[in-house]
Amino acid sequence: MSQPGRGTLAGRKALVTGGSRGIGAATALRLARAGADVAITYVSREDAAEDVVRAVEALGRRGVALRADSGDPAESAGAVDRAAEALGGIDVLVNNVGVGLLGPLESLSLGDVERVLAVNVRGVFLASQAAAARMGPGGRIITIGTCMTQRVPGAGGTLYAMSKSALVGLTKALARELGGRGITANIVHPGPIDTEMNPAAGPIGAGQSALTALGRFGSAEEVAETVAHLAGAAYVTGAEFSVDGGHAA
Repeated sequence: MSQPGRGTLAGRKALVTGGSRGIGAATALRLARAGADVAITYVSREDAAEDVVRAVEALGRRGVALRADSGDPAESAGAVDRAAEALGGIDVLVNNVGVGLLGPLESLSLGDVERVLAVNVRGVFLASQAAAARMGPGGRIITIGTCMTQRVPGAGGTLYAMSKSALVGLTKALARELGGRGITANIVHPGPIDTEMNPAAGPIGAGQSALTALGRFGSAEEVAETVAHLAGAAYVTGAEFSVDGGHAA
């Protein structure tokens, strides 16, 4: 299996789940710019996914779009296998896909709980399990968490914060379990990020910006930069990285 070189991911094979837009799309392109071939998953936005693939290919790398619902156990693990088959292996898994369901505690149904935990927790576990089975020394598992694992500034975030907090424990346990094989596991916690799902110009944008030390939203590219660093870092594992503009400060 290829090893990351100095500042480059040349020859590496990466899968970014939920990679058709936002942080996922930015991450896919950043990894491709560093030299990696990249597969992404999507559920409903095939047109957006194909746009990302074309952008990856324009950078001279191989791009693959795979339809997969991370809430489905078979599809979550299967996407890893399909990506590995399409790219000729897998070196980097970025667990980006997630459901951001917010609302008052009393409004959350059993179906809401099951869906969020299926995608945000079970899907991440199964994808990580499948990737670890295929990775050799130099493998990287990078999970996207949230600043709400460290600070929940208001009501409505119980289910989302719970699901993402589970990923901190998963990451630390993966680091211990896989470290002997030379595989690292880390988690990145974005703060308010200007995306289609949470635009800085939206109705709650000003309030979210005010919660950060920098007083602004971050960009998907700023999160992707940290992910790309971790995709090449060999002596960083079991760690949490805040890319939140000081939300947790």
